[in-house]
Amino acid sequence: MSNADRLRLIAQAVKESGSATVQELAELTGASDMTIRRDLDTLSAQGVLERVRGGARTLLLRGEEPPFALRAHEALDAKRRIAAEVSSLIADGETVVLDSGTTCLEVARLLCGRQVTVMPLSLQAIHVLGGSPGPTTLMVPGGQPRAAEGALTGPLALASLTALRFDTAVLGCCGLSAAEGLTAYDLDDAAVKKAVIASARRVIAAADASKLGRTAHAHVGPSALLHTLVTETTAPADEVAGLEEAGTVVKTV
Repeated sequence: MSNADRLRLIAQAVKESGSATVQELAELTGASDMTIRRDLDTLSAQGVLERVRGGARTLLLRGEEPPFALRAHEALDAKRRIAAEVSSLIADGETVVLDSGTTCLEVARLLCGRQVTVMPLSLQAIHVLGGSPGPTTLMVPGGQPRAAEGALTGPLALASLTALRFDTAVLGCCGLSAAEGLTAYDLDDAAVKKAVIASARRVIAAADASKLGRTAHAHVGPSALLHTLVTETTAPADEVAGLEEAGTVVKTV
């Protein structure tokens, strides 16, 4: 088992059970107690879990957003397929505002070197696009990065969005349903998503199947605001049907 696979297994086990001892995790992974302790220290530093005497416990409560460091490794193949489809919908010469989040980060990687102008709303995507060797034009917004997330929020981020107009917005989803619309875990993030939608002629949402039918507590807007949703073929059929009935074009990959 690779280090990355072991870390993911430990994080998932602690998340599902609420807590776990070093001995339980050693038996689960086949690793030594010393290795498990180092792994727990690593995951604790990433904000994935909390170290306690003899083991670890989850930091996640119902309805809370999992840490970026954990989400970055979840459903990675699906996120890359979604990102590839989103990238194919963006034509050369477009101006694009790119939301924060792990799926949008994969979109940023594919826009590198493209003849597009991109304003990313996360430090991670700014870093990726800042190293682009090609004709990509990077626009850097203002804003305050959320701790451990890198997502830019606050008055300066909102002012940057208000001052500009984009051909396409690529929006990440915390939760999306036909009934409740688009939702976010954080009120500041919801405000940024609203401004993103208002700044663009076309809104493409990128979300893996786990986001459909989920509702977080901060409301962004009705699903009809989305022109296109790119998701997985395993997305709930009833949610897909409801979104299409509301006017959103749903593409599955």
